[in-house]
Amino acid sequence: MATTSFSPSAAVRAPSASSFGPHLDLSRRIRLPLTRPPAPAARWGARRHVAPFRLAARRLSVRCGALVQIDQSEFPAEVLGSDIPVLVEFVADWCGPCRLISSVVEWASQEYKGRVKVVKIDHDANPKLITEYKVYGLPTLILFKNGQEVPESRREGAITKVKLKEYLDNFLEPTSVV
Repeated sequence: MATTSFSPSAAVRAPSASSFGPHLDLSRRIRLPLTRPPAPAARWGARRHVAPFRLAARRLSVRCGALVQIDQSEFPAEVLGSDIPVLVEFVADWCGPCRLISSVVEWASQEYKGRVKVVKIDHDANPKLITEYKVYGLPTLILFKNGQEVPESRREGAITKVKLKEYLDNFLEPTSVV
């Protein structure tokens, strides 16, 4: 069995004149140029235009300082050794719902400052923690008190500000002044 290989510059033999009738002479060799479509930058211009409101939203989300991103080497000291409850958020850059709730979690880190510490852990960079705490969905919120996961505190998926407030108030002891 003969094998053939395709070459972009290979000449293609045209069909014989008899297949098209006597008035067409297609016995000459025809070269077929293979071209690529122009690159996106050539089609739409070299610059990409980003809406100003998107840039502003990104800058606002970076400014918040109470939310801390940690990795598995810092986990024992920051979470397990903490004197106050710790809300751990497992996220990934490619996760849409994680991006949706990022502002809500940042709000919680400011609102509950001093009562609860909020940390963010990247799913892709910390596989040991993902396996150890059996994180199957993103985003996942887990509350830790006294170095242990609070029973039934695990929450997976997007959450609204109202639901997150309800969630945290349910697990945190009320502070009373008597």
